[in-house]
Amino acid sequence: MLGFAMSDPTSNPADERGLNLLGRSESRLPNSPDEAQLETFANHNATRDYWIHLDCPEFSSLCPVTGQPDTARIQIRYIPGEICVETKSLKFYLASFRNTAAFNEEVVNRILTDLVAACSPKQVVVRGSFGSRGGIRLTCQAAHPSDAPLAGTLTAEV
Repeated sequence: MLGFAMSDPTSNPADERGLNLLGRSESRLPNSPDEAQLETFANHNATRDYWIHLDCPEFSSLCPVTGQPDTARIQIRYIPGEICVETKSLKFYLASFRNTAAFNEEVVNRILTDLVAACSPKQVVVRGSFGSRGGIRLTCQAAHPSDAPLAGTLTAEV
């Protein structure tokens, strides 16, 4: 099951933020998103709304029908609440999809759901621009809260 970890300054004396992946090169990539852990840390500017942009241009997953790899550029844009997602754990989480068979739309919505569960952002948009299959390029975008605007929220140049 997907785990979420809020940093605890007392949990690891060697790391004042209590992050488990950051600074540790021996960490292995999780085999699936269910095995991945999205770590978080306190947002010291929670009283201010600001956007965080994250861009993963080398995302991959598997087509659930053919088993062939699907490639994509995943873009995440969010306004943090009380906590932020730690980027190394996000990198490991996104890499965990490499052996996961799912339709592109499922991938984007799963990422959105897991981010909302991990860090409760005020607003978040996830966009997946998938490589062409059969001459058709698919882009899927999902937002939280559900009434957040989608059109034009993310562009190719984030």
